[in-house]
Amino acid sequence: MHVSRLLHPLTGSKTWVVYTGTHVVTRVWNGRANLGALEIDGPAGHIEGLSLRLYNPASHQWNFGFAQSSDGTLGQPMAGEFKNGRGEFFDQESFAGKAIFVRSVTSNLTPVSYRDVYAFSSDGGKTWEENWIATFVLVKR
Repeated sequence: MHVSRLLHPLTGSKTWVVYTGTHVVTRVWNGRANLGALEIDGPAGHIEGLSLRLYNPASHQWNFGFAQSSDGTLGQPMAGEFKNGRGEFFDQESFAGKAIFVRSVTSNLTPVSYRDVYAFSSDGGKTWEENWIATFVLVKR
């Protein structure tokens, strides 16, 4: 995977850093859940994370959370769904002591690749600042 990350979101900063690494995903419950192990490196350091995605067949929505090895806690879960080959997921979190909205958009889905873009909004969703752009390419093991 390749990641571009905005170093200081919601500060007006335009400084981005690039990471490369792996995201190994394991299917669970016949594809209704998956567990992903992320490990990337770049000039701003090493990031290890764990994602848990769960599908609710009644609502046709996915819920997923992310944990970093640096603090060992599962973050606020995001919820959303896929429509027409595009997934949108949202949650509300605290960032730098302020309540914000977080959006994740999964797009450019192919059998061997996809793209995730995370963005923050500090104005109730009127405007969004992208801060994490990840491109995933399937490598068979």
